Amino acid sequence: MSKVLEGIRYSESHEWVKAEGNIAYIGVSDFAQSELGDITYVDVPGEGEIVTKGVEFGALESVKTAADLVSPVSGKIIEANGSVIDAPELINQDAYSAWIVKVEMSDPSEIDTLLTPEEYGNIAK
Repeated sequence: MSKVLEGIRYSESHEWVKAEGNIAYIGVSDFAQSELGDITYVDVPGEGEIVTKGVEFGALESVKTAADLVSPVSGKIIEANGSVIDAPELINQDAYSAWIVKVEMSDPSEIDTLLTPEEYGNIAK
């Protein structure tokens, strides 16, 4: 069974969000990385780009398939994780420490609309 962490929120499209004030770290869940297989490429916009909740903002490619990244919150990208872009396999090694982008949220209350760990655990099987 996939790992689901407490203290973070999840989207139905399998992204996770860890909020620290109005800053959100966004990555993909352990379930998502296990379904994708060996991730070989991460494509995300750079610093300063705007993301919108529910809208695709990037993609992951693996040896099996490609998957869109859908933003779980709205705001401005303040950093893309260069370590993950340079070594996408870090997502497979530990999906929850391998955040993909850091976003300054325009509406931090959007976090409350995301799935709790318990709710996400019911769909990530």
